[in-house]
Amino acid sequence: MSGKVFSVSLIVFCLIFGIVLFYFQLFAYYVRVDNLSYIKVNDELIPVQNYQGIDSVSSALKLRGCFTVDPNLFEKEPIAAMPTPLAAPFWFGCFDHEFLHDQIEKGNSKVYLAKENEYDGIDRLVAVFKNGTAFQWRQLNPKFADK
Repeated sequence: MSGKVFSVSLIVFCLIFGIVLFYFQLFAYYVRVDNLSYIKVNDELIPVQNYQGIDSVSSALKLRGCFTVDPNLFEKEPIAAMPTPLAAPFWFGCFDHEFLHDQIEKGNSKVYLAKENEYDGIDRLVAVFKNGTAFQWRQLNPKFADK
């Protein structure tokens, strides 16, 4: 086999592998979850509207959700420690983690601990704005992340 054939074969293989890897990382394992009528927050069902979300069976950290809720329903819920919204795939436009992070830092949104250790070492958090716009995601538990 000549060097040119080997080089072209290697380049074609790497290109195909890269495309397949890109697809699997950003599309294959996600499932759309739309039109939920409630979310569970510490064993209490909270009614929501206009729910748009994604989730995955391959990783508990892939949950993202955008919805509208009555902010008064969260008055008794615990405030989350160290909320850090994780990035969503580019095609899931309603969840902008940079905007959320900025608004949380400015105090424009309250972030509640919806379920501590929903999965081993992974918490589910809900950020709620005064106008009722809300977002949910999962992140590593701060106690677990320090280990």
